[in-house]
Amino acid sequence: MTTPSGPPAGQVGLPTCFRHADRPTGLRCSRCDRPACPECLREASVGYQCVECVSQGARTQRPFRQRTIAGAELVEKPLVVPVLIAINVLIYAFTAFQAKSIGDVQSSALFQQWEEWPLGVAGGGWWRLITAGFLHVTPVHILMNMLSLWWIGKDLERILGRVRFTAVYLVSLFGGGVSVLCFADPQTPVAGASGAVFGLLGGVLVVVLKLKLNPGSVIATIAINLVLSVAIPGISLLGHLGGLVVGALVTAAILYAPEPNRNRWQAGAIVASVVVLVGLMFLRDAQLTALL
Repeated sequence: MTTPSGPPAGQVGLPTCFRHADRPTGLRCSRCDRPACPECLREASVGYQCVECVSQGARTQRPFRQRTIAGAELVEKPLVVPVLIAINVLIYAFTAFQAKSIGDVQSSALFQQWEEWPLGVAGGGWWRLITAGFLHVTPVHILMNMLSLWWIGKDLERILGRVRFTAVYLVSLFGGGVSVLCFADPQTPVAGASGAVFGLLGGVLVVVLKLKLNPGSVIATIAINLVLSVAIPGISLLGHLGGLVVGALVTAAILYAPEPNRNRWQAGAIVASVVVLVGLMFLRDAQLTALL
């Protein structure tokens, strides 16, 4: 028997819980080694920890972040795609303001400085290979490209991650421009984001193959759009093909990169793609400059 103010029989000399001074205990926290009663202990991966150590561990532990097949952190909502759409729309609005027309903006000073045609690129107008991808000629032109960018890009951005998606988009855009530079009529101007959008289509095809899904619908979409590129006058088939091939190759390099040092492999593949395209650009530039 014990008195009301004394410890239970057999527990005389035991330390008391660090949170409850009236509770002798033979248990200790496996992390801080302080005596703790069963109420103040929680099961841990090794032994039991007191509630304060558990709380401290929860504050300092890095949260688990889900990764995609590309090695990117999974994001809930696309960010790059809306930003790209906003940039394209703002540039179109500015060219329409300069041209004083929303139906045909090619008289805009900015449009004429940014559009691509091979002879305009030759001799130093290399920026046109990128800037032409942010120009659009009519409201229907920009509407179709921006809808396609949203439909295709929003899911691809979540899979690739924002940085990798941006790289695929811009390198595809550049690839479409280089394709036009190398193979198109030297005096035919082109503009539009469709080369980059086709690059995203190529990226979606690679994702589907990587996940071992049925690629039939993606292949059919690509085929239909390529047929339309031939059937509808004024559309640059070469720009579309260049963007498609480059986008597929860059996405494949990202998805199939070895997991050890995956980020370095992916960055190296992207840089190598740009270097090859720049080399082709300089080679063709030299050929065209000789014609001027």
